[in-house]
Amino acid sequence: MWHFREFEDLDIHTLEEIYRLRVAVFIVEQECAYQEIDGKDESSLHLYKTDASEITAYLRIIREEPVSIGRVIVRSDRRGTGLGRELMVQAMEYVDAHHSGELIYLHGQAHLREYYESFGFRAVSERHLEDNIPHYHMEYKKGE
Repeated sequence: MWHFREFEDLDIHTLEEIYRLRVAVFIVEQECAYQEIDGKDESSLHLYKTDASEITAYLRIIREEPVSIGRVIVRSDRRGTGLGRELMVQAMEYVDAHHSGELIYLHGQAHLREYYESFGFRAVSERHLEDNIPHYHMEYKKGE
């Protein structure tokens, strides 16, 4: 089941599960030491999918200028199933409906560049390192 939740509508157990998933992937799995809880969750829409017992995919849409998509995660045991594509389809339908015509920003890992381009994003920077992982700054605007 897909969920779209404002920060204040997340119950404490769901928020803790989101943070555990983000830390497991971005800090432990990818071996990046950085401030995961960054103060942007309160201004974000949290999009996630649950199965019978847990969150299987997650991202947040930060509604600041510019609007951005971040923290895109599929739980490790669900990767390669198409769930990541489903997640981004949900996100793009939301931004097209609620932020149509606005520039949408994404800071994507370089190995996912073609994946994000398949949703209409385009790289607007040179490949660069962030936390020792190659990234691109990417942008999307409906109709471009």
